[in-house]
Amino acid sequence: MFRKMLMLMLGLVMATFVVGCNTVSGVGKDVQSGGKAITHTADEVSDRL
Repeated sequence: MFRKMLMLMLGLVMATFVVGCNTVSGVGKDVQSGGKAITHTADEVSDRL
């Protein structure tokens, strides 16, 4: 019984980490995309001046 509970808890912890990593990765990609858009806009403004 103890071994089954331990395996269940370990599985839940691992699932949480996997989901968390995917979420952080997605946020990182969103921030990177936003940074590229800001850089592009800044370059366009700089070219106009």
